[in-house]
Amino acid sequence: MKHSTVAAHAACAALALLALAAGPASADTLKKIEETGRFALGYRESSIPFSYVATAGKPVGFGQDIAQAVVQEVRRRTAARAIDVEYVAVTSANRIPLLQNGTIDLECGSTTNNTARSKEVAFALNYFYSGTRLLVKKSSGIGNYSDLAGKTVASTSGTTNAQVLRRYNQEKQLGMQILLAKDHADAMLLVQTDRAAAFAMDDILLYGLIPGARQPSDWQVVGDTLQVEPYACMLRKDDPAFKALVDGVIASMMRSGEFERLYRKWFVSPIPPRGINLNVPMSPQLRDNLSQPSDKPEV
Repeated sequence: MKHSTVAAHAACAALALLALAAGPASADTLKKIEETGRFALGYRESSIPFSYVATAGKPVGFGQDIAQAVVQEVRRRTAARAIDVEYVAVTSANRIPLLQNGTIDLECGSTTNNTARSKEVAFALNYFYSGTRLLVKKSSGIGNYSDLAGKTVASTSGTTNAQVLRRYNQEKQLGMQILLAKDHADAMLLVQTDRAAAFAMDDILLYGLIPGARQPSDWQVVGDTLQVEPYACMLRKDDPAFKALVDGVIASMMRSGEFERLYRKWFVSPIPPRGINLNVPMSPQLRDNLSQPSDKPEV
């Protein structure tokens, strides 16, 4: 099996522009894969532990393991057994247009399933629940959103967190200056270099960034949870056959216990590259979703 990784940010930006110009791709993903022999998986470079680059080579993570299970089922269902799996780096800003124009066929990372996005793409069964909180330096003295009045706060471009933060800032009249970064690692760098006082993002992603810091003990996640949101694999709209396949794979993993095994692997066990354990137990919302799988979006 051949694996190739597309990681250049400039290339992804160009692809996103082409996506907007080209318009939606055909919504028959299985036929497309069978005819081309190519299955393109979108991945995030720093969405730990869902989809990230730990060392040189292909991405790893909870979402990537689920995507690989989908690849195996696609191989079983189609005549294209020798599928070339191509890994395409995506960002919060370009992941939807790259899916729409066929550059990628599936993205299993840290994408929130919500009603606004469901007008443009489809989502498989939810596989995680998270909420917006704050990553700060322990020395900052910041404990909640009220401490950020008049300060600069970082978030990531193209995320629901940026929208939630902007709305909260307006409602509470905090006068925060919101600075949007290209990706999560870049947003954390803004706080590290004191260009922002805090990084607002899904709490699980913030916990995932701390182990990669130069001094992990200098950082903490604080603040109330502004909004609970489900994560789900993202695919093209109006493709019921492919959605049924992806949903079937995830539901089967939830029934068999494989989903919980993968959860333990990525959330309560040492993970690459530093072998640090995030120690994030399964939430009640996700536990409920295992017994009654749902693709219901955040409203």
